Amino acid sequence: MVLATSALLLGIPAAATAFASSATTNKGWIRLAHFSPNTPAVDVYLYPFGSSNAEIVLHHVAYGTVSPYEAVTAGDYSVAMRAAGASPTSQPVLSTSVTIEAGHAYTVAGMGPESGLRLQVLDDDLTTPSGQVLVRVIQASLKEQEVGVSIGSTVLGSKLTFATVSSYQAVSPGTVTVTVTSGSGDVNSTVTLAAGTVHTLVILDGTTGLEVVNLEDASGSGKPPSGGVSTGFGGTAPHGPGSPVPWLVTIGAGSLLALTGGLRMRRGGLRSRRQLHAGI
Repeated sequence: MVLATSALLLGIPAAATAFASSATTNKGWIRLAHFSPNTPAVDVYLYPFGSSNAEIVLHHVAYGTVSPYEAVTAGDYSVAMRAAGASPTSQPVLSTSVTIEAGHAYTVAGMGPESGLRLQVLDDDLTTPSGQVLVRVIQASLKEQEVGVSIGSTVLGSKLTFATVSSYQAVSPGTVTVTVTSGSGDVNSTVTLAAGTVHTLVILDGTTGLEVVNLEDASGSGKPPSGGVSTGFGGTAPHGPGSPVPWLVTIGAGSLLALTGGLRMRRGGLRSRRQLHAGI
């Protein structure tokens, strides 16, 4: 798997200023994800509560896809999920509400099997203890009903069932080995965790076994959340079954790095755009 660093431009003064002023400018962050292995691709809409005009639209979101964080005004929102290509005025197949607080970040993920699919709102931590790293796990493998995940001697989770999200744990920074234990054996992945960063490790079904994707939720206090992929799918690495979708990374103030592979999402990638006239 290819290493894709996303923190390079996040240390610029403008980024730090944006985060520090988030409370006064009444902004929070949200990203959207698809973690249901047997659910087809979907279109995802974010609406300000009570409005029929979508503020964010993501098209053809397939399993294993995570959007970059988007800055939005604090307040109440609804997230609607429709089949890929469905009319934006059609009835959503799934919806949920989320309250975004200023200075906070959230992930709204499609979780569970297709027959029991739900939208789950996750609170994303943005700060770490001094000199430490915060790490949590999302168990999004349907092939392996239970997994254990550890970094060295630190157990992040044992017997994590499908669609489970663990709590954040503090670990020491460095280049570490993440071990995923399941009934099919162990999978080891090497990741680099810098001091002061926050990470989510996502366990996915790949074409040849389990895949570990390392999302960097935040790169330190005083900076906006990044939400990018530090390691995992990218380059020519295979995606999960039926998922020809690259991961997207937001770098700095609005730059978008598309990680493309041997299998690609329809016409080159996940498209995220503002849409002013979409409605439920």
